[in-house]
Amino acid sequence: MTRFTAILLIFSVAAGQAAPLTGDGKVLRYVSQRTDKAYLREGPTYAHKVLWQYRHRGYPFAVIAEFDTWRRVRAADGTVGWMAASMLIDQRTVLVTGKGRAKIFANAEGGKLVALADPGAVASLKACTLTACHIKGDKTDGWIARDRIWGVEPNEVFDKLPAR
Repeated sequence: MTRFTAILLIFSVAAGQAAPLTGDGKVLRYVSQRTDKAYLREGPTYAHKVLWQYRHRGYPFAVIAEFDTWRRVRAADGTVGWMAASMLIDQRTVLVTGKGRAKIFANAEGGKLVALADPGAVASLKACTLTACHIKGDKTDGWIARDRIWGVEPNEVFDKLPAR
C-alpha cells in the first residue's frame, strides 16, 4: 500500500465514506436490537452524529452493509444508518405493520384465531411459508399473514431458522 493510498483510506474512513465490505442495498440478513437502547449513526464510528435512538429490545433491522464492527442497517420505515454490531443480535424478529390489528391463527392455512397483534408489535420469527409466518411473542404463538409483517424477504420460506 502506498503512502497516498493509506492516507486516502484513512480520510475516507474518517469522513464516513468507507466502502462497505459487502452491500449494494440488498438485504444481507436480518438482525434484531440486543439492548434496550441503540443508536443509529450517520457513519461507522462513534464520532458520527446520532440520527436516531431506538428504545425497543428485539426491534428488527435489515443489514445492508458491513464495515469492521459496524453494520449499515435499514429499519422498517426505510431509515438507514450505521449501528455498532455489539448493539445487534442474530435473532430474527418481525414488526407487525399495516392498519388495525393483525389476526394470528393456529396454523399457516388459518384455522382458529388465537390472538390479535397491534401494529408496531415485535415478535420472534420461527418459520415462514409463501403466505404466512410463524411468530411467537408474549403469550402468543401462531401464524400471521406475511403482508402484515416486516422482517422477511418476499420469497423467503423455511421450516425453522438455521442455527447460528
